This record gives sequence, C-alpha cells and structure tokens, in this order.
Amino acid sequence: MTDKATEVTAGLRATGPVIEQGTDVVALLRASGHDPFATAGATGTALPITHATTICAIRYADGVVMAGDRRATAGNVIAHRAMEKIFPADRHSGVAIAGAAGAAMELVKLFQLQLEHYEKLEGIPLSFEGKANTLAQMVRSNLPAATQLGMVVVPLFAGYDLRRKRGRIFTYDVTGGRYEETDFQAEGSGGRDARTTIKLGWREGLPRTDAIELAIQALFEAADEDSATGGPDPIRGIYPMMATITADGFQELPDVEVAERFDALIERKRRESNGNGARPAAAAPRRAPRKGGEPA
Repeated sequence: MTDKATEVTAGLRATGPVIEQGTDVVALLRASGHDPFATAGATGTALPITHATTICAIRYADGVVMAGDRRATAGNVIAHRAMEKIFPADRHSGVAIAGAAGAAMELVKLFQLQLEHYEKLEGIPLSFEGKANTLAQMVRSNLPAATQLGMVVVPLFAGYDLRRKRGRIFTYDVTGGRYEETDFQAEGSGGRDARTTIKLGWREGLPRTDAIELAIQALFEAADEDSATGGPDPIRGIYPMMATITADGFQELPDVEVAERFDALIERKRRESNGNGARPAAAAPRRAPRKGGEPA
C-alpha cells in the first residue's frame, strides 16, 4: 500500500468503518453499531425491519378465500396500520405475505411480472403447479437475506386450478420448500390461533358465506391473542383485507362488506359474553347516610 493510500485509510478509520476486501454485510453493520441479530440486552442496535403478520387461506366449494390483517410491526412498534398483504398473482391466483414486509412486497412484484411475462411469450397462462414452483424458486433466492439479515419471507399461495377445477393452497418455508395444503392454512405470528379456529369450523363443501365468516373469525381470534396481528379498527375505518378466487377470477371483497361482517361478529361476541343478549344490570347508586347514621 502506498503512503497516500495509507493516509486515506487512516483518515477513514478515524471517521467510520471501512469496507475492506472480504468484509461481509453483517460485519459492516456490526462495525456501524447495528447488529441484525441483536436481542434485548445484547450489544448493538437491531435493525428496524418492518414485518407483516397473520394471513390465511381457506378452500371452499367454489374456490379459495384469502384473508390477512392490516398491521405491520417493527419490534414492539406499530409501523403501519393499513398494510395490504393479499395480492393477485394473476387472474386465477393470489399470494399473501408474512415476514419482512419490504422483501415480501418486492418478491410479489417480481412474481406478478414473471407470470405476466410467461403468458405473453407462450400465449397461455402458466399451469398452477408451475406458478407454485416459480414462487418457491423466488423464496429460495431470498435465503441469503433471510439468514444474514433476518429478512424472512413466508408467502401463502392459493387460487383456482382451471385443470382440476378446484381451489388449491400452497405454503412455503424459508428455504423455498413448497407444500400443498389440502383444506386450509394460516401463517404469521398469529397463524397458530387462526389455524385452530379454522380447524374447528371447516367442513367439506363450505359455501362462500360460511368460508368468509370462518376467515373473519380466525383473524379476530388471532388478533385477540397476538399483539402483532391487527384486529378491526372501526375508529379509523380499517378492516382486514379479504379476497375470493374462483373460476371467475380474483375478486377482492369491498371494505363495506368486510366491515359489516366484523361488526356482526363483534355484536355476537358481545351478546354471548353478556348471556343471550341480556345487558348486565347497572348497580343501584349508593345513597349517602342521613344524619344519625340511618340510610336515606
């Protein structure tokens, strides 16, 4: 190294970290005081990665219903209250996201572009199996970011298979492994509570109305148990996002319909907690005693 280069390097070291040959991103972040793997009480500051949470998909008689809450968190902070987590992949399929929000949304955009590109080149849509495999490869390509920076992306892919004429659901792990779920699936921090709720209410041949009601109840129960899952927010007019995918295509439910169904669920829960709709009797006001100690 020349004298001039040594002088420049010494100056940079005095002002901040230097990227040297062989230095990886994690080492650079730690040198800057930002440890991507830092936990409470550890040295360094964890990166504020925004995460999406609970999503679910339910197969019913005509296809699949997909649902997701709207909350995004960064640690213990609510980063966004109205995040979209359900996206159309193409006309007859959709993808829901859980995990690192930024990486997940970028993955969805690339997935949509890939499917559109294939259809323009070949003149026909990619098969349902082909779509599931394509998404698996994209999840696998995100593995370095997941292991090094904690930007884990766990999508949920569902839709209507025109060849088999039925709804289908695929789930993934961080390594890109894909697994077909027969009837339903839920992912995210509230996924376990959502799956339990769906499992108790699912049956073969569910009509559309019952499938939507089951998805709404699953998200409600998940939000009740998981702080990272957002429930209905009537004050701001924010409700979970829902969509159905059938032979007629991807169709997002209007906010008005979702709000009405959640309001009905909340009212039903209120009646059940009060005992068949009876409002709890108000306690009689206590009167001040009269002079002499006798009650008024």
